[in-house]
Amino acid sequence: MFRPDTRGIFISLCLTRVALSLLHPECEFYFQLEKEERLCLRYIAEQENRSTEGCRPLWDEVVCWPQAVTGETVQRGCPAVFSLFKNNTGSVSRNCTSRGWSKPFPAYHVACTVDDDIPETEQSYFATVKLIYTIGYSISLGVLAVAVFILLMFRRLRCARNFIHIQLFLSFILKSVAVFIKDANLFPSYDTNHCTLSTFACKASVVFCHYCMMTNFFWLLVEALYLNSLLLSSFYHSRRCLWGLSLLGWGVPVVFILLWIGSRVYFEDTECWDNTKDSPYWWIIQGPIVVSIAVNFMLFVNIIRILIQKLNPRLIQFNNSSQYRRLAKSTLLLIPLFGTHYMFSSFLPDYLNNLRFYVELCLGSFQGLLVAVLYCFLNQEVQKEVRMQWLRWQERSYGVVSPAAKGSQMDTPF
Repeated sequence: MFRPDTRGIFISLCLTRVALSLLHPECEFYFQLEKEERLCLRYIAEQENRSTEGCRPLWDEVVCWPQAVTGETVQRGCPAVFSLFKNNTGSVSRNCTSRGWSKPFPAYHVACTVDDDIPETEQSYFATVKLIYTIGYSISLGVLAVAVFILLMFRRLRCARNFIHIQLFLSFILKSVAVFIKDANLFPSYDTNHCTLSTFACKASVVFCHYCMMTNFFWLLVEALYLNSLLLSSFYHSRRCLWGLSLLGWGVPVVFILLWIGSRVYFEDTECWDNTKDSPYWWIIQGPIVVSIAVNFMLFVNIIRILIQKLNPRLIQFNNSSQYRRLAKSTLLLIPLFGTHYMFSSFLPDYLNNLRFYVELCLGSFQGLLVAVLYCFLNQEVQKEVRMQWLRWQERSYGVVSPAAKGSQMDTPF
């Protein structure tokens, strides 16, 4: 779209704005320029039936030049897109000659100055962020896979609580995989124009990523509801309840994703469906996520309130105190992972976009790792079962009988 003398300027413009959005923000300027081009072409079409003397209206890929008479010098301010980087008061002129429009003077890169290079500190920041979240999702993916294997492998660990844990682990695994798939489809190479990329694979990867993100938030909500019901002693371990929770975690996001797909197909079928800026249809996905975060936060406050009451020795029987203290320990370790950091980042002001970028991408990428450690590897029942299996394997292999291996029963998990 750009001419050779302006291409380099706009590439530098695009790259400098990366800090302002979690999606590729250079497209914001591409779309803005595209909008200005459409307005200019509409203006040119309106002028077609008027006088042909002088210079006709012109779109030169940057500025829209109006109708002018021969000998007239037209002056235009720097394009609006330049003002997004710097308060530019420069202007560019063209002469209307008998041969048509002259070249712009001074040149755009002289009149509308823009830093051609991204600051080294900014390059380092984004390279570091990408490295951190890539490592975070990779480690989380591996650890979560091991955790799911452990909970499925040992029969004594199969219970309602661990069933919900497994679903949460799977949602984190899918989230990690979806992020990698989306990056691979949106940015297959550095020279790909992802602003105009519009393929089935690209759109499918974005849809899959949004679905996995939603299921992850909904399963965090299920965990919060489950823990809250345990503290209230109101949860019944029936298959119907588990099916209902599964429907909430996996099924409800499908409804919103289908509604969003329909709205994009019929009303906003542009690019790769990843540009959600100023799109009212994005709230079909964002709305339920915000609601789930808010509900999780309210459940967090309610759980803290209940625990304070339950852990008061004057309000509980002595034989129940250890059970509540045990539940309190696991709950308090888990609650900060119920999307609390998203509540924090949601209310950050615009000038702290870099911090929001870091919290949502970097800390979010390690969330699955922390959940797996707290739910599985630090769980006493899991540790006990793994230890028992290890001792039995030693007995079968080497004939070594450990006193600890004689215990055949373990505590029934919640």
